[in-house]
Amino acid sequence: MPRTLPIEIAVQDVAGVRVALAGGAARVELCQALGLGGLTPSAGLIEAAAGAARDAGVPGFVHVLVRPRGGGFVYDADELDTTVRDIRAAAAAGADGIVVGALTDAGALDLEAVRRFVDAAAGLDVTVHRAVDASSDPLGSVAALHALGARRVLTSGGAADCRAGLATLARMAVESGPLEIMAGGGVRIGDIADLAAAGVDAVHLSARGTASRGGPSGPGGGVDGFDVTESGLVAAAVAAAVVAEA
Repeated sequence: MPRTLPIEIAVQDVAGVRVALAGGAARVELCQALGLGGLTPSAGLIEAAAGAARDAGVPGFVHVLVRPRGGGFVYDADELDTTVRDIRAAAAAGADGIVVGALTDAGALDLEAVRRFVDAAAGLDVTVHRAVDASSDPLGSVAALHALGARRVLTSGGAADCRAGLATLARMAVESGPLEIMAGGGVRIGDIADLAAAGVDAVHLSARGTASRGGPSGPGGGVDGFDVTESGLVAAAVAAAVVAEA
């Protein structure tokens, strides 16, 4: 019998949420500024996204990235405090889960920070993002997560993309116990079958295209377009995620 590997789509607006819903995605990672790796979305966007999922009758759909800035994942006390506040605000705005991560100065997964984030989430699903891939020990980072109360980890297997990290992803899938392994990082539609064969629990991708509605953002050198979620890519990913049982 075939099984369907859950597909998570990274989206930056309510239109993207609606595309992901219509395309059969399992959930979205809601964020802003994907060009910076993703940042915390506004409260209004979270509320609207949660409302769209609720209207569609799809529970557990909106998972909010909580990341205070671009750059690396080593945060000072103010940034950690902001993250905790934003987690609580996301929950109040209707989020079903949060996506977080932090590293220590030494490059290890910041277990105390993750514990604070899980506590602030107050029972929402917690996904730890690709900070684990930037850590000094991705396998060890993943092994530590379930004990902290995380539900899943988004990872490329410590590599630049999922293709390069495929062998490590397979090892993570075997060794992770109840922690879900969600493969993400440069995922192409053609990679999904290989990721399923590696034993991962879900796949994450952005399914991004570019729109140019309204023209450039200004005469001073602004960008000419903005990201949109492509319905064709979402549909293709969901179709590719129907795989035969081993």
